[in-house]
Amino acid sequence: MKVDIKVPAVGESITEATIASWMKKDGEAVKKNDVLLSLETDKATVEVVAENAGKLTIGAKAGSVVKIGASVGQIDTDAAGAPAEAAPAAAKTDSPPPAPSAPAAAAPKAGVNETLSPAVRRVVEERGLDPAAIPGSGKDGRITKFDAESATKGEAPSAKESPKAPAAPVPTGPAGTVTRVPLTTIRKKIAQRLVEAQHTAAILTTFNEIDMSAVMEAREKYKDKFKEKHGVSLGFMGFFVKASIQALQAVPEVNAFIDGDDQLFHNYYNVGVAVGTEKGLIVPVIKNAEQLTLAGIELAIRNFALKARDGKISPNDLGGGTFTISNGGVYGSLMSTPILNPPQSGILGMHKIEERPIVINKEIKIRPMMYVALSYDHRIIDGKGAVTFLVKVKEAIEDPQRLLLEV
Repeated sequence: MKVDIKVPAVGESITEATIASWMKKDGEAVKKNDVLLSLETDKATVEVVAENAGKLTIGAKAGSVVKIGASVGQIDTDAAGAPAEAAPAAAKTDSPPPAPSAPAAAAPKAGVNETLSPAVRRVVEERGLDPAAIPGSGKDGRITKFDAESATKGEAPSAKESPKAPAAPVPTGPAGTVTRVPLTTIRKKIAQRLVEAQHTAAILTTFNEIDMSAVMEAREKYKDKFKEKHGVSLGFMGFFVKASIQALQAVPEVNAFIDGDDQLFHNYYNVGVAVGTEKGLIVPVIKNAEQLTLAGIELAIRNFALKARDGKISPNDLGGGTFTISNGGVYGSLMSTPILNPPQSGILGMHKIEERPIVINKEIKIRPMMYVALSYDHRIIDGKGAVTFLVKVKEAIEDPQRLLLEV
């Protein structure tokens, strides 16, 4: 019996995904729960596992855009114990589809409109393209969404090229070469959201600086006992999440959204922690962070980091945030103006710790200092609220006992 491998539902409002890669080869024998392929959506990468043992037949190549619920291959369960047949070199899943012969490429594509997927048809109709003039790089020479979008720029890929493979360097003269690489689905979404934030919000940034001496001393004093008891390292992010929650409670509009002519105030604190990955910046969310201890927050951050490293962050991990913290200091950033994560109204930027001279009781002291930045939507948060928020964070970090006493 042949069982279809279908694209699973990977999150609310997500209707399609891109096949990032196949982990198994066409014709290979697979076991139940083997990872078959990874799907890339505009929010996360999701792995699809085999629900049955058998022989794999791949129906959609890596780089194809597929609809939720669509079949991308089959497993022949009658061949569950059979060894995999050696696939010819030309049939490797990461190889580009063969190019059509010259006569076929020159001839019009009869009935090509009927073979277009909804996503491709939409691009073709919106841009007024001639499908017969677009070389297809999908299965059986079909036009993919990537082919159609590239054609709008006069860069239709030949059928010899895989959409996911980097194009050959383009000579540009004595100065060097240029390599064209398509944006990933996640990178496209990041770009879209950042532009959306700039166009829809009145973004302003205010700064302050924090003396990190007290937190660093507490961390150094208790880090070994903390790890021994809780099984996780004591970092700075846990302190900042706790301090931010206290500040959000004092300035609730920073934890609110604008919805049309209304303000949505949240009585819970879902704090997103920006994490850099090879595919781009993602923001997993610590849900109901106000209910967690410092150890609970550090455990949540560690688990997200491990999932991000393994490419197993799910759409559920990324949704529902009400406020975001971004730590550019891990990359050496001294100061920056973070961009809002829509529809949120505030984002806190942390930066590198640097020893600087400051005046304390009329004496110059050398202290480990950190600049912090709050970018906020000026439509809902005024200057007083933004400054008050940063002062609350500063007070809590410079006197960590405030976090315990909640004052």
